[in-house]
Amino acid sequence: MSNGKATSTHETRQRIVSAGTELFRRTGYTGTGMKQIAEAAGAPFGSIYHFFPGGKAQLGEEVIRTSGAVYLGLITALMTPYEDRVAATADAFTAAAGTLAELDFADPCPIATVTMEVASTNEPLRRAASEVFGSWIDHLAAYYAQGGIPERTARETAGSVIALLEGAFMLGRAARSTAPVLAAGKAAAAIVRAARGGE
Repeated sequence: MSNGKATSTHETRQRIVSAGTELFRRTGYTGTGMKQIAEAAGAPFGSIYHFFPGGKAQLGEEVIRTSGAVYLGLITALMTPYEDRVAATADAFTAAAGTLAELDFADPCPIATVTMEVASTNEPLRRAASEVFGSWIDHLAAYYAQGGIPERTARETAGSVIALLEGAFMLGRAARSTAPVLAAGKAAAAIVRAARGGE
């Protein structure tokens, strides 16, 4: 019986995090209320504060860290099969463009949405976002280094690729077009090619 209750409690918490992730992605951090999250999660309003006594800020930090891990997994799954780092990078941007179109040009990344809103006003959320982006850069840098790019150059390259992707998402949303993401993909592939020595 206790195991069933523990499972139910875990599921409720997961529903709250999932609802927060989706709402922050679609309507932003400041545009999302706790009651909205509770309704979307199908959870009692008080249960949010049971799991997140720090309120929306604590939930926001959980959303950033959880989403960061999920996106890192997607990046890994998408790029790992490729031996050619240039092709991997180009195809990752093509896939990102497809995702943006599938979401009807809503922001696919709640981390970027929250960061743009609160980076100058909420230090814990800024720090969480910085750590997540840093983990992406670390992972991508290691992947590029394994492909023959010098370590220091690999990190600079990874940072540029992530910056291009996040910026392209913003431009693509504004234009309601995948063109900025596809153009950024060509630029990112060129950066990786140059870092590899122009082979």
